[in-house]
Amino acid sequence: MERYRAGTLRTPQKRLRAALAEETESEWQPQVRAQARAAAATSRGMMVDVTAFFGFTCKGTSDDGRERQVTTEISPTYVKQILELQEAGATEEDLHPIVAEAITESYFTEWGTRANSLRADFTKVLKIDFRF
Repeated sequence: MERYRAGTLRTPQKRLRAALAEETESEWQPQVRAQARAAAATSRGMMVDVTAFFGFTCKGTSDDGRERQVTTEISPTYVKQILELQEAGATEEDLHPIVAEAITESYFTEWGTRANSLRADFTKVLKIDFRF
């Protein structure tokens, strides 16, 4: 470590690299993750990427349900609910109704600017990922 800090050793050896990475992750990552989660739940929101079978309930709709891949931003209100459920030990299936509601608001009704009575449900979820 002394040779590395003094500049005589430019590239740390594998053991030192691994130790530095492990120490950094153990101290730094939990704080960064907590800050990102707090910002997402209060102001920023987060992205959700879902591949599932989406079905719709709406007066006068002719759009049959089908498998879709949807990537959209969801509001902090829903992020807070999702994160609280995850912290309480909820399964992915427990999150489906809230995620479906969040996707309906942001993607299908475009934040309430169209199709206000639309309700989207999803089943047969193939993939669901959250990004801050």
